[in-house]
Amino acid sequence: MIRYLVLCASLALSVAPGFAQVPASAPPAAPAGATPAPATPAPAAPRAWESLSPEQKQVLQGYQDKWNGLPPERQQALAKGSQRWIAMTPQQRAGAQQRFNVWRAMPPDQRQLVRQRWQEFKSLPPERQREVRDSFNRFRQMPPERRQQLRQQWRQMTPEQRHRAVQGAHGPQAMRAAPPPHHPPR
Repeated sequence: MIRYLVLCASLALSVAPGFAQVPASAPPAAPAGATPAPATPAPAAPRAWESLSPEQKQVLQGYQDKWNGLPPERQQALAKGSQRWIAMTPQQRAGAQQRFNVWRAMPPDQRQLVRQRWQEFKSLPPERQREVRDSFNRFRQMPPERRQQLRQQWRQMTPEQRHRAVQGAHGPQAMRAAPPPHHPPR
């Protein structure tokens, strides 16, 4: 469980959801009795700059000159991210900008680790994802002194102790006893 808490913490502290590797949107659910879709998704169609709203064009103005040269998947991701940005409150935008700045300052290997952990998280069943989010939220609600104390305990653990803590941390009681990590155990 702690390993997944590491994943959540890494993502929450360092990735801005509209800017870093925006995932493609989920397809709408098929109506009852409809023929199932093919196993491989259809490639994204190119999106013309002119098809964007004026607000999206303003958000994406730095991409205007190179828009047509971008892969369709990237165009779709940027368009979706711009829609999220437009819908944010000023406080949400400030937080997202701060997280994006942290993301840009990360070394490439650390970004790759965060992407890998995000994929691991997304591959979890929905119930497990909910457990990880709940655990992370409990950690964030702790007083800063307690969080620091738990981080220090984690740093002092050997890799074997960390592994046992991760393997044995199942359920709310175990999460309270096992220290949440500050650094990935890998």
